This record gives sequence, C-alpha cells and structure tokens, in this order.
Amino acid sequence: MATVILPTTLRNLAGGDAGHRIDGRTVGEVLAALEARHPRLAGWVLDERRRLRQHVSVFVGPRRAGLDDAVEPGDQVYVVQAISGGAPDEAELLAGTKKGLIVLRGERGAALRPVHRAFPGQSVDYAVRDPRTGTYYAAITHGQYGPHLYLTGDVTGDWQEAEGPAFPAGADAAVSSIWVITPGEEDGVLWAGVAPAALFESRDGGRSWALVEGLWNVPGRDAWEGGAGGLCLHSICPWPGDPSRLAVAISAAGVWHTEDGGASWRRGGRGLVARYLPPEARRGATMLCVHNMHRAPRQPATLYMQFHGGVYRSDDDGASWIDVAGGLPSDFGFPLVVDPDDPDRAWVIPLNADEDRVTAGGRVRVYETRDRGASWQERSTGLPQRDAYLTVLRQAFCHDGGQGLYFGTTSGEIFGSADGGRSWRSIARHLPPILALRSAR
Repeated sequence: MATVILPTTLRNLAGGDAGHRIDGRTVGEVLAALEARHPRLAGWVLDERRRLRQHVSVFVGPRRAGLDDAVEPGDQVYVVQAISGGAPDEAELLAGTKKGLIVLRGERGAALRPVHRAFPGQSVDYAVRDPRTGTYYAAITHGQYGPHLYLTGDVTGDWQEAEGPAFPAGADAAVSSIWVITPGEEDGVLWAGVAPAALFESRDGGRSWALVEGLWNVPGRDAWEGGAGGLCLHSICPWPGDPSRLAVAISAAGVWHTEDGGASWRRGGRGLVARYLPPEARRGATMLCVHNMHRAPRQPATLYMQFHGGVYRSDDDGASWIDVAGGLPSDFGFPLVVDPDDPDRAWVIPLNADEDRVTAGGRVRVYETRDRGASWQERSTGLPQRDAYLTVLRQAFCHDGGQGLYFGTTSGEIFGSADGGRSWRSIARHLPPILALRSAR
C-alpha cells in the first residue's frame, strides 16, 4: 500500500485525516481508489475527464508524477495545491521570525495578511519553498532543544521532521543552527548550510541529510574563524544545469567552489580586501568575511557579493572579484538580491558599519544597479527617510521572480515593491523580529 497525503483544504472531504493507506499500481489507480473510498473528493483532484486538475500537482516522494507513473508499496503520494493556481499578481511570503514562521498572502504591492503561523514561539531561521515540487522547508532553532528541519506539502498543514542535518559521530561536532536550504540541480537534491560551517546534501527531497565530507575535511579548516554571527555557511549557489558545480560562501572563511559534486574544493577570493585586518595582514588573508553571495542564473559565471566592507562582482565564477561599491552611501551591509533574468541587475540595502548595523544615515534606501555595479541608483520612494534606524539581516531580502521585491526588518515590518524597486510601501507590521524572508511564488 501507498500513503496518500492530502493538503489541509481536502482533508475534511476525506474524514479529516491527512494520510490514507491506499492500494494501486499507478498514481491514477491510487487516486481513483481514494476517491472511491471518499466520494466527497470526486471532482476535486481529478476532473470529469479523469485528468489532474490544472492547478493540482502530485508527487511520489520528491518526484513530480503523472497519473501513469508507478507507485510502489510504502511510497508517499502527495497531493499539492500548485502555487500557479493563484492570481498572477498574488504574493505569498514566508517570514521566519524570532517567534515562529508567519505565512503572508495578498496582492503583489498591496498590504499582505498573515494567513498562518507555524512553530509558535520558536526561532525560525530560514524558510523556503522548492518550486520544483511545491514542498516547503523550515529551519528552526529551539531555545532548549537546538536546531531542527521540517518539511510539508501544505504550508498551513502538518509538518514532518527531517532526519538531520546532523554530523556523523566521527566529526566531533554538533549543528548549532541551519542557515539556508537551497534546491539543487538534480531531482530530489537539496543543499543545507549550517553552523559550524558545513554543507549537507539531501537526495530524497529533504527527508534525510548527509555531510559533504570533502568540504568538512578540506585542508586548513582548523584555522577557520567565524564572524560576529559565528562560523556559518550561509550562501549556496548551484550552477544552473550542471549538478557537479557549486559555490558556497562562509563567514569568515571566504568562497569555496567544487566542480565534482563536492568531492574536492578550491578557494576563490582574489581581489577581496579585508579592511578589518591590519594592512600588513590583508595580502593572502584567508579570514574573509562574506556576508551574502548570489549567482546570476542567466549568466552563471557572474556572482555578486556583499562583503564585510565592500560590494563585489565576479565574472569568472568567483575566482576573482571586482569592487563595485562606488556610489553607495556605505559599502557595509548584509542583504543582496540578483535579478533572476538580468545578470546586470542587482540590489543592496546599505547599513552604516559593523559597529552600527542600521540603515545608513537613518534613511531606508535600496540601491539598484543595472550595469553590473558600474553605477547605483537610490530607490527610496515610499520608504522612511528620517530617523529610521532599521536593521535588515542577510536572509531577509528577496525577489519573487517577477517585479516583486520584499525585505523585512528586525523591528517586525515588511516593505514591498511591485515595480522592481522604483517605489515601496509598508505591507506588514507588528511582526516579531524578522530573521529571513522568502517569496513562495
């Protein structure tokens, strides 16, 4: 028998249960048998032609499946409401906060409403939706019981705890927090970055995780030092279409690259200037405090970086870096977004400095480049411009794949733009401190 997992909206039509044990050799047979057992489901998943409805997806484990795909005993078959079923201008944000995961929905550019709160009282360090499968992931750190990773096909329903990420016994280490979850280039593959700085891989849609031994055992690791936020791996940049290539960024151990799926790694940091070190110690320094790094999907050799004092661009997959911070009111900050469709376009939110991590000059300003950092334009229409000392953390700025941009603050407010940053408005207030913000669209 397989187990069919229904989203919250369909459970009342099937006796209120989330999971149902059903016989069937294919997805179509399983769904038909489920419908026969619970006639009120008729017409909800399958239409009159016995085809999946346009905005319904089915997954067998981590793989998207069609009605003719085989189902084996013990498989989990997920019925998922596809995000594409929403209006084209509808937004869904996942706000990881100090007091739970808050899901917000509404029209892009308008005020959003909280529709669900999960993990109340817990610190949700990161939450993301995998667009390939519709699965949501949430990394939490319990005040007493440490870090845990959860996943679900229905963000307003029940969550399943993953097995890991956790270090194997021989590593003599324990995960203290999970900083980022990133979909990979192969079906079922995801990557997780944790503290102390390590990379984990999942090959079953996030249900179990294994340490990437090649990076953990890289020569010189014993000399790595952390930044103010600890020794953490916070940025993961797959190479589109090539699962063997990956770049990661670590605070404060710099940028690392693999071209063989994680078996071996090389450092890439030529051109980065660690101004927080004495001048005589900067040349050849390995204590490189990267704050954020993103790849341009349409031109993957292009990477952008927010450094601890400096905004940089690389044109050679991170082997060397060019300082592009000229024209910014400050080159210190954490948040960074790259346009997924235009490798020449990126946004940053400058903060004063490492000892005063608030919006530069008491003005909330987003800066946009459309020429790869050669120039920057202030985008502040609708943002507070006086006595506004806000902090935006590294994972709290995101793009929705269209013209939507969003950032959240540690004072519990979210600002959004529906026109690529030209104008902004406050779209949610009175939230707990925001640690991470991601679009689920």
